[in-house]
Amino acid sequence: MIGNSWDEILKEEFKKDYFVNIKKQLEKTNKIIYPKKENIFRALKLTDYNDVKVVILGQDPYHGENEANGLCFSVNKDVKIPPSLRNIFKELKEDLNIERDNTDLSDWALQGILLLNTILTVEKDKPFSHKNLGWNYFTDNIINKINQKKESVIFVLWGNAAREKKKLITNKNHIIIESAHPSPLSYTRGFKNSKPFSKINKILKEQNKKEIKW
Repeated sequence: MIGNSWDEILKEEFKKDYFVNIKKQLEKTNKIIYPKKENIFRALKLTDYNDVKVVILGQDPYHGENEANGLCFSVNKDVKIPPSLRNIFKELKEDLNIERDNTDLSDWALQGILLLNTILTVEKDKPFSHKNLGWNYFTDNIINKINQKKESVIFVLWGNAAREKKKLITNKNHIIIESAHPSPLSYTRGFKNSKPFSKINKILKEQNKKEIKW
């Protein structure tokens, strides 16, 4: 289903009733669902389990037309930049003086950043419409599997929904970076000047790992 080591790691999950039910619900619906079917597991496809060194948790996919591309906070290059992503880039400029205009974050994913939404699908124009579909069981299991890694992983938790997942991160080898969400509502209440990008690279450098090219 994924095409890398996630298939073996999640093979029991794919057989569970809740996951089979998610597939059935998505197959039978006549509603427009985002992201496209081939991009639902894109975060896992681009960032193999063995390569995960950073996890950034999002909530659910963008619900506007052509926005969601399977990576949290990311949109394709020809799409208008969403407010949260604009604020992420604003903080990147403040933090590391990097001017980024490429809104597709797949280059981050290929460097070992798992850009995981905790809900993997959404109905067009209806945010959180799939919050009760069962995706939370699946993505919680992904977090649990990463929590079991012996090698240190940096978990980036922006906002209350992501911070709720902190209880799943019990392995003391892992490092948590948390702040307010980059949305316009909370940008000035803790995301601005939180400097997550330099923090991540400082930790990676200390661990003798390759720093992220943001």
